[in-house]
Amino acid sequence: MDFYIIIPAHNEADFISNTLESLIHQSLPAKQIVVVNDHSTDTTKAIVSTFAKTHPNISMVDVQSSDKHLPGAKIIDAFYKGFETLDEHYDVICKFDADLIFPENYLEQLAEHFNANPKLGMAAGQCYIKKDKVWVLENLTRDDHIRGALKAYRKPCFLEIGKLKRSMGWDTIDELLANYYHWELLVDPSLHVKHLKPTGKSYNKASKYLQGEAMYKMRYGLLITLISALKLSYKKKSLGLFKDYMLGYFKAQNKGIEPLVTKEQGQFIRRLRWQGISKKFKLFN
Repeated sequence: MDFYIIIPAHNEADFISNTLESLIHQSLPAKQIVVVNDHSTDTTKAIVSTFAKTHPNISMVDVQSSDKHLPGAKIIDAFYKGFETLDEHYDVICKFDADLIFPENYLEQLAEHFNANPKLGMAAGQCYIKKDKVWVLENLTRDDHIRGALKAYRKPCFLEIGKLKRSMGWDTIDELLANYYHWELLVDPSLHVKHLKPTGKSYNKASKYLQGEAMYKMRYGLLITLISALKLSYKKKSLGLFKDYMLGYFKAQNKGIEPLVTKEQGQFIRRLRWQGISKKFKLFN
């Protein structure tokens, strides 16, 4: 099974060597690894160049976008710059962050999952962060959500969902659309991936409204957005984020921003979300 990996990287000099080292020592090597150096002002480019000189499966693309670290469009734009350099002979396409350390059997284990289940569209392990010298689960989302940091897609699923959306929330939209097209998702809790930089640590302040905007673009509707915003701000231990998320939703609504999913897909997404909310409510009763 051929894995192609794309790694957007913006000022990741402190981490990217660890990421690439863990990937070149995989028991099942990736056929192609493309690092997209996105307007880095540190030594990211030099580090990746050194790896590329000694490893034929590693290449680099230079991109000159903004110098802001923003979730969503900037990251996916960089992803596509890397994707454009690849051929179509991949079985699994991966979007990985540049601050991860993968266990040696990571790709091999994903390949086993994909080979065992032809309806498996996406798969990943789980992110762990270091707290008080101990690696603990980075618990920001549902256990069955595949984090944006380590996405792996079976080719037919990737194409059927329309690839990746240039928007905050792309890593939720892809899963919802995969569900819509009857693909299965898998998070393998035995695959512990070390996340060297906690999610959102370097995001620019300009991103604070984008989460609410993404909920609007996914056609969540007001009530599901309200519930989701409360839950997310609680997990991030910041009630101020709840206000930002809701403002982002209303700003998008007032601007008449075009949703990223069709009305039919939106109906499916709302139904799926209500089913999840109902299951959780029953657990507390």
